[in-house]
Amino acid sequence: MKNIGLALVAFCCSFSVMAQRAQPGSSVDQRVNQLLSQMTLEEKVGQMTQLTLDAVLKTDAQKNAVMPHALDEQKLNEALLKYHVGSLLNVSGAAETREHWYGLISQIQKTAAKDRLKIPVLYGIDAMHGMNYTTGSTLFPQEIGMAATFNPDIAYKAAEITAYEVRASYITWNFAPVLDLGKNPLWPRIYETFGEDPYVAKTMGAAMVKGLQGNLNGKYNVAACMKHYMGYSFPLNGKDRTPAWIPDRYLREYFMPSFKAAVDAGARTVMVNSSEINGVPVHASKYLLTDVLRGELGFTGIAVTDWQDIKYLHDRHHIAATQKEAVQIAVNAGIDMSMVPYDYTFYNYLIELVHEGKVPMARINEAVKRILKVKLETGLFESSIGNPNDYPKFGSAEFTQASLQAANESITLLKNNNQILPLKKNMKVLVTGPTANTMRALNGGWSYTWQGDRSDEFAADKNTILEAIQQKVGKDNVLYEPGATFDAAQNTDDAVKAARKADAIVLCLGELSYAENPGNIDELSLPNAQIELAHELAKTGKPVILVLTEGRPRVVTEAENLSAATLMAYYSGNEGGNALANILFGDVNPSGRLPYTYPRYNNALVNYYRKNLENGNSDDAHGYHPLYEFGYGLSYTTFSYSNLHVSQPSLTASQKLTISVDVKNTGQREGKESVLLYISDLYASITPDTKRLRGFSKINLKPGESRTVSFTITPKDLAFVNDQSQLVTEPGEFKIQIADQTQTFNYEASTVPSRTGKL
Repeated sequence: MKNIGLALVAFCCSFSVMAQRAQPGSSVDQRVNQLLSQMTLEEKVGQMTQLTLDAVLKTDAQKNAVMPHALDEQKLNEALLKYHVGSLLNVSGAAETREHWYGLISQIQKTAAKDRLKIPVLYGIDAMHGMNYTTGSTLFPQEIGMAATFNPDIAYKAAEITAYEVRASYITWNFAPVLDLGKNPLWPRIYETFGEDPYVAKTMGAAMVKGLQGNLNGKYNVAACMKHYMGYSFPLNGKDRTPAWIPDRYLREYFMPSFKAAVDAGARTVMVNSSEINGVPVHASKYLLTDVLRGELGFTGIAVTDWQDIKYLHDRHHIAATQKEAVQIAVNAGIDMSMVPYDYTFYNYLIELVHEGKVPMARINEAVKRILKVKLETGLFESSIGNPNDYPKFGSAEFTQASLQAANESITLLKNNNQILPLKKNMKVLVTGPTANTMRALNGGWSYTWQGDRSDEFAADKNTILEAIQQKVGKDNVLYEPGATFDAAQNTDDAVKAARKADAIVLCLGELSYAENPGNIDELSLPNAQIELAHELAKTGKPVILVLTEGRPRVVTEAENLSAATLMAYYSGNEGGNALANILFGDVNPSGRLPYTYPRYNNALVNYYRKNLENGNSDDAHGYHPLYEFGYGLSYTTFSYSNLHVSQPSLTASQKLTISVDVKNTGQREGKESVLLYISDLYASITPDTKRLRGFSKINLKPGESRTVSFTITPKDLAFVNDQSQLVTEPGEFKIQIADQTQTFNYEASTVPSRTGKL
């Protein structure tokens, strides 16, 4: 951890922004109401305005931010004292040091304290897989890798550490977790999700919310932000921020559960889907933002836009004839805070709209109450900056070990012909491929910069895959040739020559870092240069260990057919290289499982919870035939399942059903196994999914050890959303599947289906 200078500490101790307190001993709601009663319309609208940090930085003659970043006092005073701006966000360009963050946040809050009511600024940051915008922080696997652990405890711990390091950077609001459902492999933000399954997404997402928020007002906790409400991840053409077409019942069945679970877990803020559903931009949808989010899900926190999205109601969606009309539509729909993010147009238009009676004052008061409440809940009024000495564990070995454990449990073994893995440490190994020697392929986007394109600079002290293997077995046993860039050959002949001298080839293919729209692709297959490298290396006859580091499941069927073993490493974070070396050479037994269905072909993109019609039949060679199914993953040991048991043959509306199964480690080494419970509704009024995950549990077993794993379900766990958008459980037969064990039971209800209202 970097030392904080004595002068800095002294400054912290002597300076504390103490905003006006409304009877500190009273309840949060009383304090909010008392403060609100003192506010002018201008002060209220200012609280609803969010600017990017760049808007208040010093710039040169070309309008570029001066380096190192420094706040422009005049711009800052204008923002906080003239316009009373309530929130700032973002990082300008690249990660800052803790010391620099301290200086920025201190000056911001000190300026806010000069305003009449001394309301502190709520600063937001995209700490997506650790505090990725502070140097020296702990970077974990991206969410898709966290999902592959099938271990909510790891998600909770990673979020807890992230919150600690965000607060150690003097920030109290984290724009995470992403709760979008990663259904379409083309979408460039798949790696930010917990994958394609609603149950995994809601379980891991709720764990992350709890880890981030804790008791919320503690100095190690931050406000979580659910992203991106809702349906954002399923654009029809797979491109970021393009239209989705999702029927209401389908939206509720698959996309809503993760947000409901996060609301139930206490999430205090939500960021809204930048795109549109069925022709209606979500920022303009009173149905989704008020009727559903507030009325049905019971969310009481802040609803913030994404980047410029109110402006885009006019510029992109063309549903508002003017920018002023766009503000009217969004605020009346239920938006509380606008990520403007560069100017004061939102502020000016909204004040005009209130004076004109087009936005009611009650809507303004409602929004501002929510904003003030989160500021009070996060302790900003009591300590708007924080003490640098309170965070001795920042970037610590303890936190690094937690990141390594997460990466160890995320990496997924997909193929291991003839038990080629683990490799012996005295073997001569060629490491090759475009992702072998760059941290960009381990961290992905949202790493030090938005696009993650400077990870090799900021994570220079971390091990790439090549460096980790060299450290594991010694440089003398490791050959290296890149063989190809991401999309072009690079000395392929040299890689082939080196392969002939090696006992095994570790071929690292995949993607470099990207984020959001720049990650859009027109072709799901990996570039030909990477596939050709695989072909040339396979011709040597040496066993190829294919390692995939990628943000989404790119089609790699040709290359995968040539491999003796295949490992999916996702974007596994700063410790991903070390974790991969641990697994390749047997120091760690792999236990990850795929959190999505891995496609075999470009145009066969079907999720595992497919409809029966998608399975194909005896006359259809083009049915469901993925390269690897959701939940698949191998180990260096073996597990057997037996004695699947249900507590009773039938379930009624007032009962619970206990399902148990015995799991035994039948191999020669200790290993972790994710026990996955699938249930199929055999017949229903809405065509049922082939199967759905309804529970999972990860256990550790020593050789020969057995354990009974139990799950308890209720009728609601069997429910689906019908064509009236109601959550119902219909009587009938259900099939349980855990590994190779199956069993059936019946659900018996009264004369009508059990109805639990809307989801």
